[in-house]
Amino acid sequence: MIGSDRLELNERFVKVFDLLEERGDVVKNDRSGKGMGDFAERVLGNRSYGHIIRAFLNPDDKRVIDYKHAKIVCREYGINESYLLDGIGTPFGIDLPTVNQQPIETKTGNILLTTTEAFAGTAVDVGNDKEKLRYFAFPGITGDGLVAFPISGNSMEPVIDDGDLVICRAINALSEIQDNKIYAIKSSGAVWVKYVQKILDDRGRVRRLKLISANHLEYDPFVEEVNEYTRLYKVIRRVSNI
Repeated sequence: MIGSDRLELNERFVKVFDLLEERGDVVKNDRSGKGMGDFAERVLGNRSYGHIIRAFLNPDDKRVIDYKHAKIVCREYGINESYLLDGIGTPFGIDLPTVNQQPIETKTGNILLTTTEAFAGTAVDVGNDKEKLRYFAFPGITGDGLVAFPISGNSMEPVIDDGDLVICRAINALSEIQDNKIYAIKSSGAVWVKYVQKILDDRGRVRRLKLISANHLEYDPFVEEVNEYTRLYKVIRRVSNI
C-alpha cells in the first residue's frame, strides 16, 4: 500500500507539473523538445514512458512518482527540492524570514539577547546561569516573549546563514505550532533552529516534532520527543550583517 507521504509527494508533483506547463517549460503535444516524451526522457530516462508521467498526473491512477525521480525533476527543471520532497517553501524558491540589515537599538528594549548560540546544525548546551540578561529593541518588532539567538552553522542555509541573528517569539502551547515554519526549539538543555512538523498521537496531541534543515543535502531530518521542558520560539526575523 502506498503511504501518505508518497501520495502527498505526488500531489506536489502534479502542482509542479501544472506550473511548468504555465511557464511553457512543458508542452504536452510539443514536438520540439518540450513534449511529454521529452519530459519522460529527462525524468525517467526513456521518452516512451510518457504514459507513466500521465499516470502520475491522473488522480484515478494508483501509480505515483517516487522520491528518486522527484529529485530528478528538481534537478532538471530547477524546482526547489525542499518543496517537492518535504512540502517546505515554494516550488521555485524558499520562503525566507524577513532579512533586515538595520542596526539594532542597543538601549533597553523588549527582546532578550542571549549569548548562547543556537547552532543551526548542532545541539548546544544552553547554560543560562552564565548569561547576563541583555535586552534590545528592533524597529517594527513589538510585544513580549521575544528572544534573539546568534546562529552558528550551515544547516539552515540558504534560509538562515552562519552569523545571522534570529529574533523569535515564544509560543504558549504546542497546539500553536504551524507545520513547515521555522522555530527555535529548546529541549533538554539543547537548542535547534529548524523547520518543524508536528507528529500527533492517536488522540491528536503533539508528542514528537520532526525537525528539518533547509540544507537537506548535508543534514537529514530527525525526530525530537516533546516533554515538559520543551519550549518553542517562532522565528519572525533574521538579521544579517550585524
